[in-house]
Parts: sequence; C-alpha cells; structure tokens
Amino acid sequence: MLFDTHAHYDDEAFDADRDDVLSSMPEKNVGLIVNPGCTVASSAAAVTLAERYPHVYAAVGIHPENCGDFVPEHMDEIRALAAHPKAVAIGEIGLDYYWPENPPRELQQEVLRRHMALAEELKLPVIIHDREAHADSLAIVGEFPAVTGVFHCFSGSVEMARELLKRGWMLSFNGAITFKNARKAPEVIAEIPMDRLMIETDSPYLTPVPCRGRRNDSGYLHLVAERIAGIKGLSADEVERITWENGKRFFGIE
Repeated sequence: MLFDTHAHYDDEAFDADRDDVLSSMPEKNVGLIVNPGCTVASSAAAVTLAERYPHVYAAVGIHPENCGDFVPEHMDEIRALAAHPKAVAIGEIGLDYYWPENPPRELQQEVLRRHMALAEELKLPVIIHDREAHADSLAIVGEFPAVTGVFHCFSGSVEMARELLKRGWMLSFNGAITFKNARKAPEVIAEIPMDRLMIETDSPYLTPVPCRGRRNDSGYLHLVAERIAGIKGLSADEVERITWENGKRFFGIE
C-alpha cells in the first residue's frame, strides 16, 4: 500500500466531503496518511482526525507562514498535543522566505528553533518546510544534531541533499516532480538512495500531472510513485513497497 506522509485534510478545501475522502483511501490503496498541523488550531484538528481514522496520524507544529502571532505559550499547547499517542512528529515547521508578506525572518527562525528544541526534548522527528531559505534552514537544523527529520517537498540542490543525508535526514517528494519545469528534484531523486526517500501529496495542493488543476488528495499519490519509478529504473510496486517501509520506520508506526 501507499503511505502519504504529508497531507492537510484539516484544510477548508475538504470541508464539504472530508469524511468521504478519508474513508475511501484504504480502498484506493492508501494505507497510511500523516496530517501535519500548521497552527495550534490545525494541529489540534490533525489530532482529532487521527483519533477518528485508524489510517491517519498527526504531526503538530506552527508553519512559518502562520507564526506572525506567535507567543511562547503556543509551545505549551504544541507540547500537549504532541503527547497524543498518534502524534508522530513535530511539524509542519521551517522557514519560508518566498512571500514578502510572510512574518519577519527573525521571528520564523525563533519559532523554528523552539520547535527543534521541543522535538529534541520529546525525541520526535520533525517535518521541515523550506522555501527559498535553504542556507538558513540547513544552519538551524544543524544546531540540533540530536534531531532528525524530513525536508518535505524537497526543493534544494543535490549538494544540499547530500549534506542532509550525511546528517541522517530523509527527503520527501510530491506531485511537483511531475511538472514540466521540475529539474532539480528529478536530479536529486536520481542521486539519493531509496531508503532515504518518502512520498507525499501535500493535499490539497500540488496535484500531479495529468490531473493538475484539480484539488489534490491521497488518491493521486500513485502518480508520484510512478514518476519516481521512472527516474530510478524501478517498478511502481517497488517504489510503493520501499516508501511504505521508509515512512513507517521514520514515523515509528508499527
């Protein structure tokens, strides 16, 4: 079965049919899903979804785009949510320098460091969002050598990938690798060993070709696996099996 290691089913895009979509996934060959939070409220919603569906797990954290109103007390709420038995990571956290209206970089960096420290304390992996912030993301995660995690929707260079692999990190890829303008990610996928690679949808965003333009969900994950299979010279079944085992090992899911 397929493991969608990053999908936002608490997003309002699923308000009309969330239960139908999530309930249908096992029959679509999607056996596991991790839903990362982006705020305290969406982290709580992720935990609620994990309680409701046996195949759904949660990650909890504050996304860099959503940290503008951050106060230190938010970390107490994230810590409490992380204690849930189906909370398997701290995330989605990181840095996003793409949008000029995003919170100040210094605040994003402070919030990331606080989450990294919490992950170290709780011995949980982290899910990193890194957009146009490669150098600072690498530097800050390097301050916490006891913490490992995954760079989701990896957009860095082969050299950055090699550095993360040396530190014991995972890389994850989604429908963006099927886009016409995808250049760096296929080069990285060709370079890295299969045991360090995971797959995701980032639903409801980044729907893979040929379904681009529709709302994304985990039912399209097979298109990501098939693209990776083509790059690596493997069968889609092999990619499915290996990434399933990688995801379970990374998140500590039996």
